Amino acid sequence: MAEPFNAVDVIGHKRDGLRLTDAEIDWVIDAYTRGVVADEQMAALAMAIFLRDMERSEIARWTAAMIASGERMDFSGLSRPTADKHSTGGVGDKITLPLAPLVAVFGVAVPQLSGRGLGHTGGTLDKLESIPGWRAELTPEEMMRQLETVGAVVCQAGAGLAPADRKLYALRDVTATVESIPLIASSIMSKKIAEGTASLVLDVKCGSGAFMKDAATARALAEAMVGLGSDHGVRTVALLTEMDTPLGLTAGNALEVAESVEVLAGGGPGDVVALTIALAREMLDGAAWDAERRGDTGLAGRLREADPAAALNDGRAMDVWRAMISAQGGDPDAPLPQATATETITAETSGVVSRVDALQVGVAAWRLGAGRARKEDPVQAGAGVVLHAKPGDVVAVGAPLATLHTDEPDRFTGAKTALVGAWTIDDSAPTTATTAADAVVLDRIALD
Repeated sequence: MAEPFNAVDVIGHKRDGLRLTDAEIDWVIDAYTRGVVADEQMAALAMAIFLRDMERSEIARWTAAMIASGERMDFSGLSRPTADKHSTGGVGDKITLPLAPLVAVFGVAVPQLSGRGLGHTGGTLDKLESIPGWRAELTPEEMMRQLETVGAVVCQAGAGLAPADRKLYALRDVTATVESIPLIASSIMSKKIAEGTASLVLDVKCGSGAFMKDAATARALAEAMVGLGSDHGVRTVALLTEMDTPLGLTAGNALEVAESVEVLAGGGPGDVVALTIALAREMLDGAAWDAERRGDTGLAGRLREADPAAALNDGRAMDVWRAMISAQGGDPDAPLPQATATETITAETSGVVSRVDALQVGVAAWRLGAGRARKEDPVQAGAGVVLHAKPGDVVAVGAPLATLHTDEPDRFTGAKTALVGAWTIDDSAPTTATTAADAVVLDRIALD
């Protein structure tokens, strides 16, 4: 049977700055998934979109077509309201680990379909796989059972969700078309909408260690994604968060798990705690909306009054964490892997730390073995960077700034090269003080 469109015509329309029709979008995504549209043709279309942009209605249709290329999950049969979170990625971003069990404390189902790291940003699954016995792959039945009984699941996404996006993302990665807001927004949101949760909170990071380096670009991406979620019936809110400085004091898989457990025990770095609580409040509000939609106004009221900070301090979040890890075969009491070699970087001047560059720390952790250059590369569970000085800290000459961890000592040279100039040390502290929450959360974007 003849195809209703010609790929060359569709490419030409977008090249000339025209709006693609709904029928053109539906066809080109489906035809690319089927192999009718060749990689070089989709690469040309992606570049045309990169250069010519897309209207909001085009992005919505493009996203819908990618969702339609595969399966959709359905959590409507759960007794709990649902809430999901997605981060655009950063250095030391271990927030999913304490956040999922924390929100589940209050009777919410939190399905976190996560991925592995690539480059300087760590992957949630890589972190959790440092826990002995823990497994990322669950059947849909296992996932639903765990959501109903435990409330929180962090696992690998199935291959059936938005397969068109998986194919297109791999192509964008090798054709210099990754940095396109329409393509980024539709990529993220097609998977998140296909996951089937009623509400979604986006953590859109901006700064040196983030994908989006400046606040204006990060805001544009956040607004596009919030609009897409709303267009598809998912209550969506975005927080713009700072990623010039690494989150917490660790970057690396087992190192970040250990820090997350500290947060669940009522301690941990102030910025990690502040962002965890801020995102938890947004997720609880989204779950309350879902409960209200289901007709459970009593639960909606309780969710809006819930105190996530209290649940971190009194052990309830830790209880859910232990149950979540155990349900996926992990041993929450097992010692975490530790690197066999360490080396410490010290301050060359005295003063007050005013900057720690997140990208440089992330690259150092990657070079130590915590990350991968290709999807198939292995990672070291114990590798990474532990920070001893962050902005606002006073240091003296010779004071430790960071400790590097790896199983391969020949990696130290490259990591130390990556960290040259990462710390800025001034004579005095800044005149204005900010709280941990103010320093991390820059803005909130929503349609309500």
